[in-house]
Amino acid sequence: MTTQSDLPSSLVPSEEAGAPVQRVGTIELFFDLVFVFALTQLTSLVAHPHGPADYGKALLVFMTLMWIYDGYVWLGGNVEFGGERQRRLIFVAMGGFFVMALSIPTVFDGGGLPYALGLLTVTSIHALMFKTSHNSSAQAIWQIAPYNFGAALLVLAAAFVHPPYDWPLWAAAVATLLSSTLLGRERQFQLSPRHFVERHGLIIIIALGESIVAVGSGVGKLALTGPLLGYGVLALMLSALLWWTYFHRDDARAEHIFLHAHPKERSRMAILGYGYGHFAMVCGIILIAAGLKVGVVHPTGHPDAVGIWNLTFGITLYLLGDVIYRRALGIGPGWVRLLLAAALLLTIPVGLIYGALPHLVLCVLLLTSLLWIEAARDPLDG
Repeated sequence: MTTQSDLPSSLVPSEEAGAPVQRVGTIELFFDLVFVFALTQLTSLVAHPHGPADYGKALLVFMTLMWIYDGYVWLGGNVEFGGERQRRLIFVAMGGFFVMALSIPTVFDGGGLPYALGLLTVTSIHALMFKTSHNSSAQAIWQIAPYNFGAALLVLAAAFVHPPYDWPLWAAAVATLLSSTLLGRERQFQLSPRHFVERHGLIIIIALGESIVAVGSGVGKLALTGPLLGYGVLALMLSALLWWTYFHRDDARAEHIFLHAHPKERSRMAILGYGYGHFAMVCGIILIAAGLKVGVVHPTGHPDAVGIWNLTFGITLYLLGDVIYRRALGIGPGWVRLLLAAALLLTIPVGLIYGALPHLVLCVLLLTSLLWIEAARDPLDG
């Protein structure tokens, strides 16, 4: 049994570790429904892209959306949402996020202004609600709010600029947000560790759920043939394997380390592991959903190449993000997952030649082998 004296200095429980810890509330789960819709919109954008530019658009949009959405995760660990005023503000923020999600398909073609106004709304409410917290986060928000507002104003300016000159403004908005992490502006924030870990686990669940919905929407009214049903079951198995890579043991290990970390180290873990790492993982799941949505329509015969590429690079990106997360939290080496990410690229010719179904079979087998290898190497797995 591990005692406090056995823990490294970086894992000695902080004062927050023994304080009452919030759990995720039902209003936050309701709040997530809008995020699900935003992921659906992004999936549709990259499932049938008109060119490489659509991927760039989706990336820029998702980075601004995910940044402020994750800001509300940080907010939920500092502010109670039980009061009537707080709930009203959260519902207004939901409206802002919903406008942003609705604008995603046309954000670079007439929908930029609604998206920017929605972003400004949720950014303002985020800063306002943080000021009501009863700890150092009430002042720390002013370390990050200028970057949030600066990015939102750049997105607003982009709405009034004709393409392709709006791209530099979007890129500047994303660079503004990322620069705040390089300067360590998050250090003074307090976090509710268990709430924070649980909340990000729910983000992964939401994204995986959307990938299953994408398969269902891809089927539509198609005849339920054997290959189609087989593809659908394998798609579900793929999502289950991705769930297993995150929730089998890693989430519990991460929570333990995160709970006992020094507050400043915890903030850095939050940015690197739960920020950058989870961003890459969710991006990967969006590509996976897009690939599965296309592949299920023609599981056999000549495939739609974009579906093969999306699925392969989606799984690869998910695994890379997972390695960033594991390394930031110190929950185990990730070299096996990196090797698998490289091996997945070798499945692309199989998919392009033999079809989506054989390609998906290979992807499922490779992920299954990953879990077998890691189970054999981990003495705690049983």
